[in-house]
Amino acid sequence: MPLPRPFTVLIPARLASTRLPDKPLADLAGKPMVVRVAERAAASGATRVVVAADDASIVAACAEHGVQAILTRTDHPSGSDRLAEASALLGLSGDDIVVNVQGDEPLIDPELIAQCAARLVEASGCVMSTAAHAITDATEFQNPNVVKVVLDGSGCAMLFSRAPIPWWRDASTAGAAALPGEQQAPALRHIGLYAYRAGFLQQYPELSAPPLERTESLEQLRVLWHGYRIAVFVTPHAPGPGVDTPEDLARVRALLATV
Repeated sequence: MPLPRPFTVLIPARLASTRLPDKPLADLAGKPMVVRVAERAAASGATRVVVAADDASIVAACAEHGVQAILTRTDHPSGSDRLAEASALLGLSGDDIVVNVQGDEPLIDPELIAQCAARLVEASGCVMSTAAHAITDATEFQNPNVVKVVLDGSGCAMLFSRAPIPWWRDASTAGAAALPGEQQAPALRHIGLYAYRAGFLQQYPELSAPPLERTESLEQLRVLWHGYRIAVFVTPHAPGPGVDTPEDLARVRALLATV
């Protein structure tokens, strides 16, 4: 895979969180979580890392630790919409590469960020790239909170779903999802890391949300619905745990304490 062109990492950070209030500012070994994420992103080789915040307190916390942050509107319906505004504010356009690193992934592998950016550079006919890894556990395969992706022959996404896909018709476990065997298409777990061409990212908020997106509650389906292509980098490694709940936060704090 070729080395990526210069790319920018944008980190959406929203103060309100139903399950974990003030999540971007949660302390992780003496630093706010969003700062930890920015530090991991900086290690990817990105030319610039910018936090796109919805509250001045996040911008101030980033400034204290030397992390660039910009204030965006509070009414964005999704992180992608927030990043569209941020990329415009930063003057990014055309084929500039923007990588969306979620603000609750303090253990993300910097190399995976770079690989996702490189995958988009390689895939000239795609407007986005993302990542996935093999599912090896049948329970995970059946879990609707685990998003799956099926690829075409060029390594681009055909479909994302919360359902167990691809479904192995001849599975021996009647009436239940079973992992495909060695001769079947692999089961892949989607990783919520995205690279965009900045010109497309700024167009994204203008695309209508299709019924399929609303049914599955998966934003990336909007891209496929409107006829655009998403390249997928398949990594052999599962990413580190993210932070959605107080229990997740305790788990990551324990992991950082051992480093």
